[in-house]
Amino acid sequence: MKKLLTTILSLGVAASAALAADLSLTATKVSDQLDAINPDSAVWSKAKFATVVLYPQTAIEFNDKEANEANKDPKGKKAQVAAVHNGKEIALLVKWADGTKNVQGIKCTDTYSDGFAIQFAGTTKKSQPLPYVGMGSVGRPVVVHLQKATDKVYEPNGNKDVSTQINRQQTGFFGKELAEYDAKVASLANTDFERVFVGEGFRSLTEIKDKSVKSNAAMKYDNKGWIGTLARPLKDDYMNGAGTVAATIAVWDGAKHGRNGLKLLSSWIAINLEGQKANAAVVAEATEAPKGDAAKGKAAVEANGCAGCHQIDKSMPAGYMAPSLVNVGGYSTAAYLRESLIKPSAVVVPGFNRNAHSNTPWYNLEKGKRVSTMTDYSFLDKATIEDIVAYLKTLKAEVE
Repeated sequence: MKKLLTTILSLGVAASAALAADLSLTATKVSDQLDAINPDSAVWSKAKFATVVLYPQTAIEFNDKEANEANKDPKGKKAQVAAVHNGKEIALLVKWADGTKNVQGIKCTDTYSDGFAIQFAGTTKKSQPLPYVGMGSVGRPVVVHLQKATDKVYEPNGNKDVSTQINRQQTGFFGKELAEYDAKVASLANTDFERVFVGEGFRSLTEIKDKSVKSNAAMKYDNKGWIGTLARPLKDDYMNGAGTVAATIAVWDGAKHGRNGLKLLSSWIAINLEGQKANAAVVAEATEAPKGDAAKGKAAVEANGCAGCHQIDKSMPAGYMAPSLVNVGGYSTAAYLRESLIKPSAVVVPGFNRNAHSNTPWYNLEKGKRVSTMTDYSFLDKATIEDIVAYLKTLKAEVE
């Protein structure tokens, strides 16, 4: 195992494909079955590793004083990423540093676990533009695989057996009977917190419970860091992976009260399946470099009053009238930023922020559809739009 981990680390550090720079990698073609893959599987020695940077998600400030204090100066984090496929299944490995192992139990409600998620672009008639990172967007669904580090937790795993949902001190059992009761409860407990969701815009994220997605995720803590793996079919009811698969990665740090939107995440990654023709359009969108002049873009942002609603940097007060843009350049593609400027209602961040004034809603409902209150900047000339996109791409935290 130590040899495998050493190989994983050395391959990741030596990888010539700088994923942080171009956000693309190749999934190595293998003949192995991948449905039971885990961090210890030997197949990872065949994979090509690369580096991806995960940035703090800062669209909305939490109403949690302790969480905000723990994350007052968040940094980006590098992760080592690899992918393999066998033509029917795809598997990813994510390795990231975390000096504290946090496993969620059932003894209290204010402790949080470490975890990771891998999101894939769902099936659409057209592969572009890619969905919004996190929850997807209308007409552009996503599939999210979430894995958390947990202790043994009794659910009771869908069995609906109320006789084993009673506190052991209220059972009336003693001695041998109580020991038998404890054993039965333990046998029903679950040590694997793996969930799969589908989403098509904010507030639409829904857990898939009908077992129509056959996936397998696992986590292993080793040498002050986590290794997370996920395997799933390339094609099912929610995803049609061929040529190039678009994915994003997120990790949570329980020591910093990480949960929900309090996490680190990447932008879209184009994963090209070795042996298949790559989807050039998806690769181009995931790897597009800004075309404009960032300095001119900053001036245009100031001239058009963007800071009147958005928090542009940490020196400004938290933005309660619109999403914070402090790290938007780290987890957003140039295509998404461009779309947000000229079609602000294409993706509407949930709002209403409970700290916002009632007269400054983030969106209005018109015939049942969320319409952003943000100005439509399609009146600006193309060069200015590209300058603003270039500037917004610079907005990201320092990397550890």
